[in-house]
Amino acid sequence: QVQLVESGGGLVQTGGSLRLSCAASGRTFDTYANNYAVGWFRQAPGKEREFVGAITWESGITYYSESVEGRFTINKVNAANTFYLQMNSLKPEDTAVYYCAADPSPISIYPKSEYTHWGQGTQVTVSS
Repeated sequence: QVQLVESGGGLVQTGGSLRLSCAASGRTFDTYANNYAVGWFRQAPGKEREFVGAITWESGITYYSESVEGRFTINKVNAANTFYLQMNSLKPEDTAVYYCAADPSPISIYPKSEYTHWGQGTQVTVSS
């Protein structure tokens, strides 16, 4: 079982930056028989949880939603079993609880239903 722990949320002004971290423990990203993908989702009040971005653990291919493309960057440190979401040029509409997620072999990168393991969530608030 993989456990994910997030950190790095907080309050920031419009145009500011934050970096979220997600550290994995337990049975971490074994790529021998799997094709792990790790990613970030967010959920604003009254809205569905939505895809933000993801990265494949072994090859490092990244995927982003249109709303964050060019502003957010996902990277990882394999040896530390940790991945990050660097968020720049933040907007009030980025305000949400952000969740990290992982799955050993998602059929598709984008749907939240494809991800088996989830972090507890961290609040990001962007003030105008």
